[in-house]
Amino acid sequence: MQVTQIEVHEIALAYHDWIAYPLNHYYGPARRAIYIAHTDDGRIGLGESGSPEPQETIDQYIGSNPFDWIGDETSLGLGTAMYDLMGQAAGVPVYKLFGQKYRSFVPVGAWTVSTHPEHMAETVTRYAAEGYTWLKYHLSPFENVFDQTEAMQAVAPPGFKIHYDFTMHGTDDHMPELVEKLAEYPIAGCFEDPLPPGDIEGYIDLRKRAKRPIVLHHFPLGATYEVLMEPADIYMLGHAKIGDAMRRAGLFAAAGKPFMLQNVGGAITRAMVVHMMAAAPTATFHCHNDYEVWQSDVVEERLDPVNGFVQVPEKPGLGLTLDREELERLKALELPAQDKWIIKSRFKNGTRMYNIADPANSIFMVRPDRNRLMPMSYAAPIETEYWDDDGTEEYRAMFSRIEREGIVLER
Repeated sequence: MQVTQIEVHEIALAYHDWIAYPLNHYYGPARRAIYIAHTDDGRIGLGESGSPEPQETIDQYIGSNPFDWIGDETSLGLGTAMYDLMGQAAGVPVYKLFGQKYRSFVPVGAWTVSTHPEHMAETVTRYAAEGYTWLKYHLSPFENVFDQTEAMQAVAPPGFKIHYDFTMHGTDDHMPELVEKLAEYPIAGCFEDPLPPGDIEGYIDLRKRAKRPIVLHHFPLGATYEVLMEPADIYMLGHAKIGDAMRRAGLFAAAGKPFMLQNVGGAITRAMVVHMMAAAPTATFHCHNDYEVWQSDVVEERLDPVNGFVQVPEKPGLGLTLDREELERLKALELPAQDKWIIKSRFKNGTRMYNIADPANSIFMVRPDRNRLMPMSYAAPIETEYWDDDGTEEYRAMFSRIEREGIVLER
């Protein structure tokens, strides 16, 4: 069996209407690359990634046997397609290519962005109705985390939890105090990356003090020696290559530490993550894929959760069926670009703050400190509006002023 051809298709994906407004303002429209790998015996394997791999990378797979890519560390998306082909050829689901199955259902979480408290509450309500029991979001100092938490707590069903991601701590908050206050809410589930990644001693101390699990995503030593120092309760691997992820799964198992995979993508990505986590002894924490934010996908099957768990597919390969008609529709789909806009914030003492948001630089929404403008806090008494270009002279004047000054702060 040899790979004879790999189709590469770039698709556009529309967000669900109810969540499109904040996601478009953060990131603009979503695009992904779909891979369809063909073999000389008529099989096709599916993979995907955020953007197409370079042609020289794709060429490495042409003419090879998919089994040459066991433990692939070249491309996560193309490696996924190879595992799909391997499973089909062997007549087994992908998880069996990794080892014993430790679970038939894998926990999954939903995701959103930090935005107005009322929308955060709606997000909890909608995802809970869809079968999710965890919601992750990156905190932003443009919204008050306690206002958000209280709004979400008010509508959350029993057992629903929030996964707070601090994006490696870019504010002037005293983190032990902040997480202690958040832990008082029943909805608070865990705290991801509350400190800079190199502060292992700080993590060790914070873990001893925190009343909720500490999740470590960014590792100063690549998730090796520092795991043995026990700086966290749970570990996360984001977009790790297949071989690298499974090696570290062995380390986490040897240390008896729970971990999860966070690979952003649609049904193809979710299926691969579920297969991998099914075969990892301690992969017991909820994974994230963002699959739930898009209206459609390129496969016929749905991988939606029941009570927070997705059942591991048992068909050969990934267990997915390509929907060629939907693929072609998504290739032709044209979504409007999101222009830069003004972050219009108001503090409770009447002070107003104006910043420019650029979807091409979405990290600013959660780490504005990287622009070196002013210190901020997740607990500040603040609320924020999204001010799109409304064609007024007021908007143009403010936009120009922010461009000149970097940030506008006024009473």
